[in-house]
Amino acid sequence: MAAGFQLNGQSATGLGRAFAGDAVIADNAAVMARNPAAMAMFDAPELSLGLIAIDTDVQVKDATYSYRKNLFQMSTPESIDTAQAGDISLVPNIFYVHPINDKFAVGAGIYSNFGTKTEFADNFPANELGGLTDVKSVNFALSGSYRINEQWSLGAGIDLIQGTGKLKRSGLDHLAKDPIIGGLVANSVGDNMLNIDAEGTGFGWNVGTVYELNEKHRFGLSYRHSPDIKASGDTMIFAGKQLDGDLVLRLPDIAEFSGYHLLTDKFAMHYSVQWIEWSTFDKLATSNGTVLNEYNWQDGMHYSIGGTYYLNNDWTLRAGYMYDTSAQDQKKSISVPDSDRQWFSAGFTYQATKNSTIDFGMTYLIGQDVEVKDTLSKEIGANELVLSTVEATTRANAWLYGIQYSYKF
Repeated sequence: MAAGFQLNGQSATGLGRAFAGDAVIADNAAVMARNPAAMAMFDAPELSLGLIAIDTDVQVKDATYSYRKNLFQMSTPESIDTAQAGDISLVPNIFYVHPINDKFAVGAGIYSNFGTKTEFADNFPANELGGLTDVKSVNFALSGSYRINEQWSLGAGIDLIQGTGKLKRSGLDHLAKDPIIGGLVANSVGDNMLNIDAEGTGFGWNVGTVYELNEKHRFGLSYRHSPDIKASGDTMIFAGKQLDGDLVLRLPDIAEFSGYHLLTDKFAMHYSVQWIEWSTFDKLATSNGTVLNEYNWQDGMHYSIGGTYYLNNDWTLRAGYMYDTSAQDQKKSISVPDSDRQWFSAGFTYQATKNSTIDFGMTYLIGQDVEVKDTLSKEIGANELVLSTVEATTRANAWLYGIQYSYKF
């Protein structure tokens, strides 16, 4: 889990160092998810498969809730109990890199770059603003690399991204029964407020380069273009009506710069700076122009630094720290709580056999308290009628655990 609905869960190795240096370290096949050019550093085929478990603790606390009683009156704000909306998500991955000769290498991978899930209890008073938000993506990748000389390597890849989304909002049933306002909002409340179960695909691409100053110092730069996912499904209800067209989910482009420096025979330090184009996620709308929600997010940044200690032939230890900036700007919500956050990570590699390794990584992700005012409204002619409002403090923390097995053929 990262800012917005980005996932940092491509490998347990990277998780153990807060993904510092991940676009250039190339200690197993998972590096192709961050920089295809790094495959040029492999001298033998390698397979990596792993699993990341994300245990999120999402709290909506100190909340007050007010709702429209009738056409002319809002209720007095009332306190509501602290809500828990977190969940446990499993993110698997598999990668294979195959050097063809000393110049060319190819790779394939299945992993995820985006996903989030928050689900409020059925009895949460403001489920027209909470409800269920469940977004998942699967990235099917093919990549190739070319070594120009001892210093420079280039790489490129294509991505088939399959995205699925489940969104549900319900509540304010009393308004449909109001003799004055019922006719205006009847289709906008109850179980028909929002109910979407859709999936779709899109094609993206990525490019990268690696510069090896020498055996101890190298740098990596990569750029990933993410497509807009156009999703459709049998269940596509918004404001009581079946949606026409596809639901368009805008995914951000990502750029990353990494460095790796072996400072002694035992110790290396590494770092990464990543830019995420969240400003492209301005709204959730259909291809026919129906706007479900406006977000107006801002671009995000990751800054991470880590260290690796090569203890002996069997054990490698690592740790890292990341500062991750929020994607949300002026508009904030309880359904996708977000904030600047810090990652504290540690992990290890065990050389199980001559050709196989087992990796473990763990991260504690600490979010910040964010003051949120989340409002639901309906356009009535040229005016907007506020239906309900939640003012609360949101906070999202998480534990991430990863395990990975790699085999060199």
